[in-house]
Amino acid sequence: RDGLSIHPKRKDILHNSTMRRILAVVGCLSFLQSPRYGFVRGFKSRPHGRSPTSVTGQLRVTRAPTENLIDNNSEKTVVIAGATGYIGRAVVEESVKRGYNTIALVRNKTRLETLEGRMAYGDSFQGAHIQECDVENPKEVNSVLESCTFPVEAVVSCLASPLGTKKEAYAIDYQATLNCLRAGQHVEAKHFVMLSAFCCRNPLLQLQQAKLKFEAELQAQDDLSYTIVRPTAFLKSISSQLESIKNGAPYVLFGDGAVTRCNPIAESELAEFMLDSLVNEEKRNKILNVGGPDQPLTNQMLGEMMFKAVGLEPKFVYAPTWIFDSIIQTLQVIATLTGSEQLEDAVETGKIGKYYAVEDMLTTDPAEKYGTITVQQHYNKIAAQGQDRFTPV
Repeated sequence: RDGLSIHPKRKDILHNSTMRRILAVVGCLSFLQSPRYGFVRGFKSRPHGRSPTSVTGQLRVTRAPTENLIDNNSEKTVVIAGATGYIGRAVVEESVKRGYNTIALVRNKTRLETLEGRMAYGDSFQGAHIQECDVENPKEVNSVLESCTFPVEAVVSCLASPLGTKKEAYAIDYQATLNCLRAGQHVEAKHFVMLSAFCCRNPLLQLQQAKLKFEAELQAQDDLSYTIVRPTAFLKSISSQLESIKNGAPYVLFGDGAVTRCNPIAESELAEFMLDSLVNEEKRNKILNVGGPDQPLTNQMLGEMMFKAVGLEPKFVYAPTWIFDSIIQTLQVIATLTGSEQLEDAVETGKIGKYYAVEDMLTTDPAEKYGTITVQQHYNKIAAQGQDRFTPV
């Protein structure tokens, strides 16, 4: 999800040219509809004009200004796994803002030192300590947390599998996240925050089932308090068609345009909500759904708002949702006959696309709404300034 590269261990699914074509079709359909993902990793992030951050040889950047420190937070460590992800980066920034000794775990620190990396990440890591760590290696995660100078106040997991296929989901959404929990227990951390997903309430997909398996492990232990945060959708995930409509293309809808509804939350406000659980006892040991301030928005309403932001008359093209069924069923037959893991992964990718084409990502409970940034405000901003550097286009 970092928009720069695919994990080296995950590239095998894309090596076969036939599989690339199949996944391209399924992925494009999923990309247009997915309110959670955007969808497929590997689209290049577009910089938003922020100055590149200088990363030192020790990968330790400037500490937060003294005036930003809250109480004695500077002597409390917050470790953030999945720090280079869309939400992970926002959590890093919020943690630094609150004055915590912030450790950002990254898979490949060298990538942050490249020009492309500095342009993509901007100053997201300013004030944080950047630590290379393979979260799939439990010994390595333990070692990193053991080396922290100050006591670990909290471990925050923003980990999520890039493609959501079965093998990958259980490796990242379950096992790697569990590695972070075990490391937190090992160093006697106080709190664990898990970025989960609103869609886990109706778990039809492998990625949801993997997340639920970890959630059960987290709730069963009593070494750390915990907060499981399930956001409805992200603003970046409903922004993928901006460039195409600015270039004259219609907005693509599935079904009649009102099949699904959502109320996405801004990444900065989600980060605030997540880190509030470190100090708000009422958020401890709970699963918390959270959405943005908007009323229920259909996909057609989203399209109309996007056209309003760019100053163009709305025009739509409607695609039937059964197109997913046709692709999924065809691939499933071939996968069953051949026993191909790659085709099974393609089937799961199709299921992900369909899921987000027909399922609401919406909470209407006022207690589950947070923030002030609306979808229209977001669209107006990106129409004027371009997509933010985290949004795949």
